[in-house]
Amino acid sequence: MKKSISQRDIARTLGVNASTVSRALKGQPGVSNDLRQKIMALAESQGYRPNPFAMSLRYGSTRTIGVVVPDISFSHYAHIVKWIEAEAQKHGYLCIVTDSGDKYSSEHDCVEKLVDMHVEGIALCLSQESPPRGIVGDKYVEWLKSKHVPIVLFDRVADIECTTVSFNDVELARQATLHLIDSGARRVAFLGGPNTIKQAADRKHGYLEALRERNRPILKELVKCGHVSFNSGLSDTLELLDLPEPPDAILADYGLLSMAAFQAIISKGLHIPQDVAIVGFMSDWVSGLVYPRMTFVKQNLKEMGSKTFRLLADQIEGDTEVKHVVVNGRLSVRESTIPIKE
Repeated sequence: MKKSISQRDIARTLGVNASTVSRALKGQPGVSNDLRQKIMALAESQGYRPNPFAMSLRYGSTRTIGVVVPDISFSHYAHIVKWIEAEAQKHGYLCIVTDSGDKYSSEHDCVEKLVDMHVEGIALCLSQESPPRGIVGDKYVEWLKSKHVPIVLFDRVADIECTTVSFNDVELARQATLHLIDSGARRVAFLGGPNTIKQAADRKHGYLEALRERNRPILKELVKCGHVSFNSGLSDTLELLDLPEPPDAILADYGLLSMAAFQAIISKGLHIPQDVAIVGFMSDWVSGLVYPRMTFVKQNLKEMGSKTFRLLADQIEGDTEVKHVVVNGRLSVRESTIPIKE
């Protein structure tokens, strides 16, 4: 494929200064009509297109932001990115989206590369491997501050001095657990991510709050907090179902874990919700892929994406106030929890 021609190429071909070519292409004075016509003709014949990125660097504004997500193939993150991009486009910004593969080392590389590309701000969803506050979180923020790069953490956030956008995870998990108990469940299990993820820890906290609220015992064997993957969710659920007194309901705090738990229950020849009820944190359309349809925690991904960009844009414009925005969700009841028992 032929390389696109630059202003320097045009200048070299015609034996003039690049500044002369720039003035001619912009319609500025200081260039004779004859030379202007030659420059314009050559630019058109060679398919010249201005490089907005190079121009923005020259004038100190790239009008780009970076977005880092754990796995763009997941509909959850893809939808949030969609709304970040939609809001960014309204304000004339371009998004550069990177995928950390849910690994801390890759996440760090993504951030460094985005900084090297002179993005004006970064929207970051932490990987599940990101160490907790005091180990890396504060270093991230301090390093980005030293580079004068605004940053907003979204969805998976941390308790650090940084603007964040998160869901009301404690309350959502509490409501989901109360729904299971009030529908007849006696032994509700929690299937979650590692406690180092604030999001996972908050959801477990909401689960425990609901148990206390209904005077239910907190049983260690019913709580599984590990790596967020389909295989880990499958093995953890099978362990729960093999207990002498297995759970009759499960709250799964990630979409992958929800689907894994569903598969594990079916593989044991059990019925949903008659034998085991289940509630998952997941997307609307994903919850409808299984039968019976899964009761799920519906999260407002549009609001999450829009607010993430707006807060980042505010920082780019000079706002230095650290803000913590909470986006609400709701429980959507479907067939996987009603009825639990006859």
